[in-house]
Amino acid sequence: MAEDLSRIADALDRMAPVPLSVPDFESAEAFVWHVAPDRLTPIRSISRIELDLLVGINRSRDTLLQNTLQFARGFGANNALLWGARGMGKSSLIKAVHAYVCAQGHPLKIVELQREDLPSVSRLLNHLRASKHRFLLFCDDLSFAHDDQHYKSLKAVLDGGIEGRPENVLFYATSNRRHLMPRDMIENERSSSINPSEAVEEKVSLSDRFGLWLGFHPCTQDEYLDMINGYCVAYGISVSPKILHSEAIEWQATRGARSGRVAWQFFVDLAGRSGVPL
Repeated sequence: MAEDLSRIADALDRMAPVPLSVPDFESAEAFVWHVAPDRLTPIRSISRIELDLLVGINRSRDTLLQNTLQFARGFGANNALLWGARGMGKSSLIKAVHAYVCAQGHPLKIVELQREDLPSVSRLLNHLRASKHRFLLFCDDLSFAHDDQHYKSLKAVLDGGIEGRPENVLFYATSNRRHLMPRDMIENERSSSINPSEAVEEKVSLSDRFGLWLGFHPCTQDEYLDMINGYCVAYGISVSPKILHSEAIEWQATRGARSGRVAWQFFVDLAGRSGVPL
């Protein structure tokens, strides 16, 4: 009998896990939210590059930096959606801006939330709301597929319902899609729904809830080469400009693409061949 009761108690614990203890937000600048069980894992070293090394996105950089500084100083700021071409520095910009703001003396925390964990966001917000710190809630590669209901959970972050979004939380997301869902999904809604306009509006209007839309577009060849030149200067690698540009153009031709990510991948290879640690 005692063994049976123990198994029942264990099963109940799994169904209703112990509530998350108050996180020690003083232990790190960055955290990752996990569920089952709920927990905030501190990140000791954030993978990011310097803000000055992000080339070709000056307008988006300046706008996001100003918005983040306003928030860190306790003033009004908007949730931001960074959308557009892949590999053009959307997530890198968010992490770089966070580092810059912290370096200016503003103790801003960043919390990464996975798209799959959006249904748990209300529980996360309750923990952040109770803290004295200010938080950037960051969701990378946010998008929704057909019959995906996670977008409804996102409204808790953007609108906050009757309680409102916590004053100390700002939400930044990146996506390859301006409306967070593929165009064919929108067209299917229009063609198959009983009231197509309402079905489309419910989902498309989600992106309208972001106060800032920052678009990222494919870079030109000059911008691509400027990125690589900037990396070389920053890490002290000296190569003949003619040879450097020739190799960089050949590299992007073999990839069939030109972006900030491709520029960094070329530079990693160059640094390795030059014996320079990164």
